[in-house]
Amino acid sequence: MLRKPSALLAASALLLLGTATQAAADNPPPAAPSPACTYTPAVPADNFKGIPVFDPVKAAKPYSATLRTGQGAITFRALTDKAPCTTYSFKFLARRDYFDRSHCHRLTTARIYVLQCGDPTGTGSGGPGYSFPDENLTGATYPAGTVAMANAGPNTNGSQFFFVWKDTKLSPAYTPFGKVTAGLDVLQKIAVGGEDDQNGPGDGFPTLPVNIKRVQIKSR
Repeated sequence: MLRKPSALLAASALLLLGTATQAAADNPPPAAPSPACTYTPAVPADNFKGIPVFDPVKAAKPYSATLRTGQGAITFRALTDKAPCTTYSFKFLARRDYFDRSHCHRLTTARIYVLQCGDPTGTGSGGPGYSFPDENLTGATYPAGTVAMANAGPNTNGSQFFFVWKDTKLSPAYTPFGKVTAGLDVLQKIAVGGEDDQNGPGDGFPTLPVNIKRVQIKSR
């Protein structure tokens, strides 16, 4: 998702005109750790925790992440084999309490079906002080349970990410890096609660507040 709500609303209408190749998404080729995984200093630097240095050996280790929220727990399996640069960054931030005491600031309930989180400012324009390249986009699709990166254009990934709570059609422009293994019902409960339309019809702040108390990383 684009980090700025107004940009997303305009872009999503265009993205939904495209189609994805389901067969390729069902069996996407593994993405090897790449020297292109470089974390580049960028602004903004909200709740700055430093800039990671990619380690392909550590990045390859499987893990799961559990977000303890005020609405319930959401657990996902990190796709370390397909999006090592992204999953390494998420783990780096989570282990430094970057996401703790933040909230998911955006819910969409029309045309696209996502809950967006990861901005410590809660404005939709915050970031961790660095950016990194896209990954795992070949044949990417976004069925319910997908966890993917929000962005403001190609190779502008930072800290913001989104959960897909209902099958959604998007162009393959947002790095999928996780699969929800528990808590899809929590996401759907949040979606049923609705949003306030502050960004337009079907796009706004969740009516049920989604406060992230902490994110726990568990090696697999």
